[in-house]
Amino acid sequence: MPEWRLTKLRGEFCVTWVDGEGIRRRYRLGTSDPKEASRLATSRYAELTRPRGTKVKDLWDAYCQDMAGRVVVGTMKYTWKALGDRFGGMEASEITIADCRAHTAERRAVRSNRHPEGISDGTIHTELGHLRMVLLWAAKHGLIAEAPPIERPSKPEPKDAHLSRDEVRALIDAAGTPHIKLAVMLMIGTGARNEAALQLTWDRVDFERRMIQLRNPFDRARRKGRATVPMNDSLYDALVEAHKGALSPYVVEWAGQPVKSLKKGLKSAGKAIGRPDVSPHMLRHSAAVWLAEDGHSMHEIAQYLGHDDVKTTTRVYARFSPTHLRKLADSLAV
Repeated sequence: MPEWRLTKLRGEFCVTWVDGEGIRRRYRLGTSDPKEASRLATSRYAELTRPRGTKVKDLWDAYCQDMAGRVVVGTMKYTWKALGDRFGGMEASEITIADCRAHTAERRAVRSNRHPEGISDGTIHTELGHLRMVLLWAAKHGLIAEAPPIERPSKPEPKDAHLSRDEVRALIDAAGTPHIKLAVMLMIGTGARNEAALQLTWDRVDFERRMIQLRNPFDRARRKGRATVPMNDSLYDALVEAHKGALSPYVVEWAGQPVKSLKKGLKSAGKAIGRPDVSPHMLRHSAAVWLAEDGHSMHEIAQYLGHDDVKTTTRVYARFSPTHLRKLADSLAV
């Protein structure tokens, strides 16, 4: 059932809904044209039902409601756990640099088995980044006069750790289950992000053309770039074999069910080959490093990885390329 519906009052269309207390609400849209009413209804409903407070918790909820369906909203439920106690009850206008620094110091001091050295600056950078994003959105929509400055720790440099081809072959051999073997081959062969690999379905694997469409054309959520890439011979053979015994629409499956996480299986295989730091992201990173080491252009690598901006690719992977800046170096020969 939709959250709202169009009704008529004295020949004029209205957007009508039932609020959280069970009370029927109705708002005139000022038009008798059904197409114009449909166009106006969504934004009017969002505006009318948006939380009205100016405390950070109210603005956070309003942002999540406005951006419902986007990937970042799913992540924000975790960052809010870190931000809520300190910032939730504050008026947006009261947030200071000192509050941001206090949050950073507090998070760095958190110790656990998972974070023996405290929460990383990268995580804190993301948490405060989400806070900044919400406040800028609130200012843009006139919910607050202006967004206060949010100070974040510097974003760490990308991790350089990657696997060699021999290590990946050993990792595949050490994988204890078929779905881990297939996932490693898929992520190395396509440079796919973890989520894209786990969400890949067989209808987007074109065996005739030997192409894989990592982006789901029916998924309207805004996600990081997902490319359409060709299969190499070894990946093609592995996918053909896996498809014969497929029990679900998902390429990476376990007992007929989609796989939610590869971390445990990869960690076990990684330990067996002396690389306990193996992660899904490391597989994508390794694929990109290999492409750069083989001398492919940054534009080609960006397209293969689904990067929207080649500057990102160049910043991270140009240093691995033997041909990058080579002409410039040759020009300086004496």
